[in-house]
Amino acid sequence: MIIADLKEFLDEKADLYNNPDFIDNDPIAIPHRFSLKQDIEIAGFLTATISWGNRKSIINDAEKMMSFMENSPYDFIRNVEENDLKALEKMSIHRTFNGGDFREFILNLKRLYSQNNTLENFFLIHDSEHNFYHALHRFRGNFIGEDLHRSTKHVSSTYKNSSAKRLMMFLRWMVRKDRKGVDFGLWQNIDPKYLSVPLDVHTGNISRKLNLIQRKQNDWKTVEEMDVPLRKFNAEDPALYDFALFGLGVSRDF
Repeated sequence: MIIADLKEFLDEKADLYNNPDFIDNDPIAIPHRFSLKQDIEIAGFLTATISWGNRKSIINDAEKMMSFMENSPYDFIRNVEENDLKALEKMSIHRTFNGGDFREFILNLKRLYSQNNTLENFFLIHDSEHNFYHALHRFRGNFIGEDLHRSTKHVSSTYKNSSAKRLMMFLRWMVRKDRKGVDFGLWQNIDPKYLSVPLDVHTGNISRKLNLIQRKQNDWKTVEEMDVPLRKFNAEDPALYDFALFGLGVSRDF
């Protein structure tokens, strides 16, 4: 497939899947239940954190977290005390993300929100940076702090060459602005041009079939390899093609 035809093909598929019908069966449905900016941020971040495996299971387990936070995540985060979280010690959340991990995430979010009223400021791109490689490392350091709890494994490290798929998905939700009703576009100080497509097994496999990438690993180097053609196709909104690649994988029509 020649470059012009491939761009047209991906644009068509992105437009097909980037619509409100996409929401109900996707983890993004969880933050869409809220209207307060901070509620959306927290619900989005926690849901993205457990977004691996079956989508229905992800949504059910994210609902479990929202229920524990009394369906008011920001108010809960601001006012929670450590003693309020004892019940989590024996709680199962989602696969290897257990109640103890959830407890640490709650406390870390509480600390971040005590420093700032939005998570956006912990993901800002610095001058001379062209993607989120360094920004995600800075966020990870701020979020984890000096804690060596086992929950740190659920916050990907780009400096260890992780594709950081779940963090990139969260960023797509918060940053992209296209008025289609799926992504929120809440954050005004981060340009969507810096986004990358969240890379996992499915988007990686489809991208290789389309010759967008050649590397076999699904790691950060491959994220940067994929950035090259997708940013040529749409320099202002390269993460748009997440809808095309994801949709092609789910529908199995390619």
